[in-house]
Amino acid sequence: MNGAELAERYRGYLACLNSRNWPELGLFVDDDVRYNGERIGLEGYRSMLEADVRAIPDLRFDARLLIAEPPHVACRLWFDCTPAGDLFGYPVDGQRVTFSENVFYTFAEGRIREVWSVIDKAAVGAQL
Repeated sequence: MNGAELAERYRGYLACLNSRNWPELGLFVDDDVRYNGERIGLEGYRSMLEADVRAIPDLRFDARLLIAEPPHVACRLWFDCTPAGDLFGYPVDGQRVTFSENVFYTFAEGRIREVWSVIDKAAVGAQL
């Protein structure tokens, strides 16, 4: 897979997340995926995403900067959302907030095998 194909594959993954198409997640994420160094597997990854959506019902993954250099993808995701309760330890309780996530992926055989995520949590606190 070249860089353009990998970027398109990643956009397909984001479309899967944004449509909440959890049964299709395994097409994009490896069964043994690691998240920030911990092996959580596909089911753990799906559970994490489902919990995120419960906490932030209008969660949408918006790729603002995307770089694909096989087998890696780097992306700056942007979120403009209204969390239902606390978010990152802040009492957001339905206020609209914006924040970013810098995330790095390693793909193997067309699926995400490793994820490294850094979320700008302080940006949420600064808006309250």
